[in-house]
Amino acid sequence: MAPGGSACKEVVESDHTVINYDIKAESNTALTKTSFGLGGKQGIYSNNGVHELLECPVCTNLMYPPIHQCPNGHTLCSNCKNRVHNCCPTCRFDLGNIRCLALEKVAESLELPCKYQSLGCHDIFPYYGKLKHEQHCRFRPYNCPYAGSECSVTGDIPTLVAHLKDDHQVDMHDGCTFNHRYVKSDPNEVENATWMLTVFNCFGRQFCLHFEAFQLGMALVYMAFLRFMGDDDEAKKFSYSLEVGAHGRRLIWQGIPRSIRDSHRKVRDSQDGLIIQRNMALYFSGGDRTELKLRITGRIWKEE
Repeated sequence: MAPGGSACKEVVESDHTVINYDIKAESNTALTKTSFGLGGKQGIYSNNGVHELLECPVCTNLMYPPIHQCPNGHTLCSNCKNRVHNCCPTCRFDLGNIRCLALEKVAESLELPCKYQSLGCHDIFPYYGKLKHEQHCRFRPYNCPYAGSECSVTGDIPTLVAHLKDDHQVDMHDGCTFNHRYVKSDPNEVENATWMLTVFNCFGRQFCLHFEAFQLGMALVYMAFLRFMGDDDEAKKFSYSLEVGAHGRRLIWQGIPRSIRDSHRKVRDSQDGLIIQRNMALYFSGGDRTELKLRITGRIWKEE
């Protein structure tokens, strides 16, 4: 038994872990040295396995200060230290509060490739700058933009377009103008509802048109908005307009499509789109107001 150590009873193991729209229920590559102008000491990239010492044995992620070690020298990241109830998962001794300063110092001399290397990012970064880069890497995968279900699929744009078509059966259209009619036989049943997503192929890029009902404060509203399948800097090159109306009255919205980097819920909750109050929506539907029937037209154009 190591000095001052005590055996733990158990160890917590790692867990790896005009169209009608009706409402729908819902590689390893050679690495080269690169200069980044980040300042500080020049790091080293090595394939001799040194960086593997920095992998946490529980979550297998790279460890960042504070890096903990038990009296026998086994290391662990700070997040997993709490998960294992302060018990070393390797030798089952109490971890205590010992910092592995030597390993933290070794990390300063390392440079590692971006974890999105297989997706096209071939840059190498100082160990302590790698994590920040990956949070904003332009090659990081996109989340599936489908709303109305919890979909965990991620990938590049071509992968997600195929996924939306094959797995979610979304409607795919070519062209930069649209004329859609959203219907529901009993509008009183429409709460927190999402209609089928539509994807437009326009200017060689893809755009997602959303339409749904949700509670805004005490009022039920309907909202339509457009998202761009790409990054925000590209989305700003486009604009779009939406229009709904009847009986000589119109509501018009003009805006910039939001990148799918912003979640569907974030865009909806920011109210960045065409919002139609319930009474106005029923008025536009006509008849005896017992059926929701909204016709929304729009177009997408490229800013010069």
